[in-house]
Amino acid sequence: MDYGILTIFPGIFDSFLAHGIIRRAVADGIITVSVTDIRDFAKGRHRETDDRPYGGGAGMVMKPEPLAEAIKTVRNKQPDAKTILLSPQGRPFQQQTADELARENGLIFICGRYEGVDERVCRAYIDEEVSIGDYILTGGEPAAMVIIDAVTRLLPGSLGCEDSAEKDSFSDGRLEHPHYTRPPVFEGEAVPEVLLSGNHAAIETWRFEEALLRTLVRRPDLLANRALSKAEEEVLKRWCRHIEKLVAE
Repeated sequence: MDYGILTIFPGIFDSFLAHGIIRRAVADGIITVSVTDIRDFAKGRHRETDDRPYGGGAGMVMKPEPLAEAIKTVRNKQPDAKTILLSPQGRPFQQQTADELARENGLIFICGRYEGVDERVCRAYIDEEVSIGDYILTGGEPAAMVIIDAVTRLLPGSLGCEDSAEKDSFSDGRLEHPHYTRPPVFEGEAVPEVLLSGNHAAIETWRFEEALLRTLVRRPDLLANRALSKAEEEVLKRWCRHIEKLVAE
């Protein structure tokens, strides 16, 4: 996967690219990342990339000329890449979005700043706008890092365990089950016995039910928005009967 990033603060990405899964993915040739400074395409001694909005109002708007030139330059290097503007007005980024983007030939991220980007650039050069949440950041750089991280871990070879991504939260519409590691007892609390039993079938059943229960308690909206499997329905019915029995007692 080839990533192109357009920003006025390229140094922000130095640490992000130098650590963890992203660093290993670059070293192993799974991904390439090019960071382009939009200011390099701005004219004048001060290399300005923003100006006052027509019609008045607070804040500044990213100028169309340098941004358009930067996009065209990166697109010439990545002609098959999808160009994405990180924007609070965009499509909400979810695990499904990451799955879709992981199948693209390449991704170009435009890190907006100030009040936004000149609309003429959006219409002519942007394939899609994406938002990582209903809140405002000072720029699109953190959003680009979030999406690159989420997409990269879906690419073959990026994770140490090949099925790790498949078992992540949201991958099957549920949150993950609780996790435990050594020691077996910590501050008086023991690891559930089933995890120490060596019975892999029982462990998988426990993990399935705990993940479903955790989703029901913490994120019931995830279950409300999809059809339940027969196994999930059976677990929920059993819990309901158990709760009814406790109430009756």
